[in-house]
Amino acid sequence: MRWVAPFILVVGLFAMAWHVQGQTPATAGDYYNRALDRQRSGDLDGAIADFTDALNLDPNNSAAYYNRGLARLNKGNLNEAISDFSKCIGIDSRDTKAYNNRGVARANNGDLDGAIADYTTVIKMDPLNADAYYNRGTNRGKRGDLDGAIRDFDKAIEINPRHASAYGNRGFARSLQGDLDRAIADSNKSIELNPRLAPIYHNRALAREDEGDLDGAVADFDEAVKLDPKLAQAYNDRGLVRRKRGDIEGAILDFSKAIEIDPRNAIVYSNRGLAMYDKGDIDRAIADYNKAVEIDPQLAAAYTNRGLAQVNKGNIDAALADHGIAIQLNPQLAVAYYNRGLARYDKADLVGAVADYSKAIEIDRSFAPAYYHRGLARHKKADKADLYGAIADYDKAIEIDPRAFTYNSLAWLLATSSEGSVRNGKRAVENAQKAAELTNWEEPSILDTLAAAYAEEGNFKEAMKWERKALSFPEYVKTDGEGARKRLKLYIARKPYRAR
Repeated sequence: MRWVAPFILVVGLFAMAWHVQGQTPATAGDYYNRALDRQRSGDLDGAIADFTDALNLDPNNSAAYYNRGLARLNKGNLNEAISDFSKCIGIDSRDTKAYNNRGVARANNGDLDGAIADYTTVIKMDPLNADAYYNRGTNRGKRGDLDGAIRDFDKAIEINPRHASAYGNRGFARSLQGDLDRAIADSNKSIELNPRLAPIYHNRALAREDEGDLDGAVADFDEAVKLDPKLAQAYNDRGLVRRKRGDIEGAILDFSKAIEIDPRNAIVYSNRGLAMYDKGDIDRAIADYNKAVEIDPQLAAAYTNRGLAQVNKGNIDAALADHGIAIQLNPQLAVAYYNRGLARYDKADLVGAVADYSKAIEIDRSFAPAYYHRGLARHKKADKADLYGAIADYDKAIEIDPRAFTYNSLAWLLATSSEGSVRNGKRAVENAQKAAELTNWEEPSILDTLAAAYAEEGNFKEAMKWERKALSFPEYVKTDGEGARKRLKLYIARKPYRAR
């Protein structure tokens, strides 16, 4: 998520002067007036030149400094704009518009503290200036002070109940705090007041996505890009939602459009790489990750994503190298440790895999896949202590995110372990049944586990029933039929199955 830019319109301060037409300017006023005409017509370079000539003749013309600052701000010459607004303030310390626009320039230049200081000065001189509260709130939000931002937006709305942008950015701040219902309500009010603000639809889409309303999020992204077809971030974020919905082709189209608008955005290349990976186009995924790290060699996510693709190509060593770079760049990137754990597992480095999963969990205690895969690695190590650790890991993964495959892995361990103290037929049946329920009793490998669980419990009639059911699936028979038939013979002989 990103903060939207201030919506405040920069309004020029024009001094009273006569207009000179059809002749060369002779005085500071003549140059100043021609500069205003040029500024209004969009000739910013000509305006800047005329304001400069006016100032050469009259160095104390604060309005000329102010308006030259506006022209430079609109051209993106931020340091020069800040200098002009500062000179204007030096001549007229009560010019609130100069402070306000110096704040805009400072914010765009990355000096959030300086911008906030300027808006605070405006507020002290003009306590009813809603835009100053709004701009200060926007910059407090960018700095991470969400509570302070919301207080400023509250004040802007109190002063001007029709300040659409203040509602919009207050909604965004609330969204970042997880207060999604009030965030959406604020966005709704902003859109009611001004239905032409593309960033507000964008922000409401993000809140709807966080609420799980993916269809509503896509509808809002649609409106955002309709209003502003150059809003690259909206295409990127819509692509992420489409990927969540399983619309991989739609996601790729969105990421490609974002790249067309902003071809130097490394994150979008990395996101398109993920969609290409989902599609199974591993070579194009790697090409996108390569482009991402070419643009931004510090983008840790692109390295670890490329590492996943390298594993798919069988390049385990290359994958380990990529995950290592990602970790070096961002030692708190839990997913990089997790992904390196997957690669180490594939290389049969179970000790290294467990260490990486453990580090991922240390960083993110709610990382369910890391618990699950650490359980798999511990299960495969098969030492008694590791088996108990695997049970604990599966249980934790289920607590965080109950999935059929986790219930199934836990049930298999409890039913078939060669370590007698680990086996528990009753718990095995309970977990296998949950896995079967989650898959509508149509996943043969889970039914095979359920059969093993019943056998461990001593209920061989049910064990035979479910093993035969598993063997009724032709594709399963092709891949696992030999082992399943051997287990069925054991159950017919009233013997449980023991995994090595």
